[in-house]
Amino acid sequence: MLQTSEASPNPVNFPLLDDEGFLIDPNDWTRSFTEQRALQANIELNEQHWILIDLIRDKYLRLGSLPLMRSVCKAVGFERSALKKEFGSCLRLWKMAGLPNPGEEAKTYMN
Repeated sequence: MLQTSEASPNPVNFPLLDDEGFLIDPNDWTRSFTEQRALQANIELNEQHWILIDLIRDKYLRLGSLPLMRSVCKAVGFERSALKKEFGSCLRLWKMAGLPNPGEEAKTYMN
């Protein structure tokens, strides 16, 4: 069953999410989508968070695959342990970045 996101103020334009809360079409993503998700998770986004989000979105959209989080964190000066502390998991970051379900195998590495 598909769900809609509460990230958009206009219910007609809610981006579609899958049953696990992943954005189905990453092209429907907006910064306000991520801001709303961060608010729901009690995360205050800062510049480093946005650099990280923009980087994983860019890598996914250009390459069509899950980037290695170790290299992504290194590129923005974010320790993986800090990422887990800030976002809870790489999986939550992935969802907040408005990327689609990466698949079962990838999700096991993202928790």
